Amino acid sequence: MLIRRENPGDAEAVRAVVAAAFAPYQATRDPGRPDGLPVEVTLLDELRGDPGWLPELSLVAPAPDGGIAGHVVCTRAHVGAVPVLGLGPLAVHPAHQRRGVGSALVHAVLGAAEALGEPLVALLGDPAYYSRFGFEHSQAYGVTAPEPKWGKFFQVRVFDRPAPPPRGLFAYAEPFSGVDGG
Repeated sequence: MLIRRENPGDAEAVRAVVAAAFAPYQATRDPGRPDGLPVEVTLLDELRGDPGWLPELSLVAPAPDGGIAGHVVCTRAHVGAVPVLGLGPLAVHPAHQRRGVGSALVHAVLGAAEALGEPLVALLGDPAYYSRFGFEHSQAYGVTAPEPKWGKFFQVRVFDRPAPPPRGLFAYAEPFSGVDGG
């Protein structure tokens, strides 16, 4: 499966994929949003304008029809004062789910992050899904979640490096502060 960097012309198609992927969850989380869009769409829009946006880590999976099947992004985050990455949102259009698109995107963005020399990537997600990519509970590495209620769902993937991974409180890029649970 081909995975490539997002191009400037992909932004609207990526936004549509994120909206479609998270729409089923929006009704139970925040049905009264004035724009009716999933919070992940707003988050993505805000991340694009944030200094933490890293274009080289915004990746897409092209669809066979020429559209976009999925998208993943890692943005600049910190553990204490040490720069690290936060993964998300990860989105696959419902028409392309359960075909390995999400897995291919995660493998690609982790490979790119490691190649760039990043010490670790953190995310909030299902351990049953993300453990296959080497993610472990953040506490195993002394990384503290921004919200204690996240418990086992806050995970990190540490890359092999000569220096030990940073320890301390994790902080996502600023736009995540406006997302409940993110």
